[in-house]
Amino acid sequence: MHVLVIEPDRLLGKTYVEALKAVGYSVAYAPTAQAAIVAADEKTPDVVVLEMLLPTHNGIAFLQEFRSYQDWQAVPVILHTFVAPHTYQDIQPILREQYGVVSWLYKPQAQLRHLLSAVKQQLQVEA
Repeated sequence: MHVLVIEPDRLLGKTYVEALKAVGYSVAYAPTAQAAIVAADEKTPDVVVLEMLLPTHNGIAFLQEFRSYQDWQAVPVILHTFVAPHTYQDIQPILREQYGVVSWLYKPQAQLRHLLSAVKQQLQVEA
């Protein structure tokens, strides 16, 4: 199973990659939306872990572009972000239905084990 981690903070990104690899996943890391598109093009992910606050795109712009590619329309997305869920409360149904957001982990409250659990759960659903 292949996980794409999109995290602008390189230290956090490295931490997530190492933790996901330690439990047996293949992992690609991208610090930007552009790098994420390139990484997904190299190998289609089975799940995406996305920080909504990206350097040149916001997470919604990334999701719109990501979903525009036929091969990636069904890839589930786990938001692991500093953006509080209530920020996008009005569009959460759209995020779920149109953009495939299956989980929203708020970084100040979610620990690394929560991220690992969300990825594991989503990949078990797909298997």
